[in-house]
Formats: sequence, structure tokens, C-alpha cells
Amino acid sequence: MNINSLGHINSVTNQKKTDKVSKPVDVGGKDSIKISNDAKAMAEMYAVSETVKTAPDVRMDRIEEVREKLKDPSYIDSKIIESVAESVLDVFGLS
Repeated sequence: MNINSLGHINSVTNQKKTDKVSKPVDVGGKDSIKISNDAKAMAEMYAVSETVKTAPDVRMDRIEEVREKLKDPSYIDSKIIESVAESVLDVFGLS
């Protein structure tokens, strides 16, 4: 049995040949990126949050400052005592 014709279908040999693939052209420029302002702001917020996480809970400079003030007898007066008492009450929610 022979099949001589497949109708209006072209045979494989009649197909158009494609162009050869060319290699990429080196434009000679440098690679670069552009960072958006949103990304810069997020990076800054991340850096700040990391700094806060690693910072000690106690600020020794402030403690030393208060110690020096307390050594001065004229520093403590009724106004200071009242202010401290109000702050303590506020901390404990008693005011």
C-alpha cells in the first residue's frame, strides 16, 4: 500500500527555514539598580527597629545624672517629691 498525497498538507521538506540564533550582544555598560524611596524608607525603619531591639532597657547615663542630682541636698524639694509621687501613681494606674 502506498500513500502518495496527503491532500493540502505540506510535506516537512517544504517548510521555511528559520534564522540561526544569534549570540547576545555585549553593550559594554555597567549593571545598575535603582532603589525606590519606599524601599529606602523600609530599610531605614528596619535599621531603627534593630537598634531599638539591641538597645539596653536601662539608660545608664540618665541613672548617673539622677544620682548626681540626688547628691545635692537643695535638689529635693516638695515640688520634686510631689512630681515623683504623681508619676509613681500614674505608673500603677492609681491617679
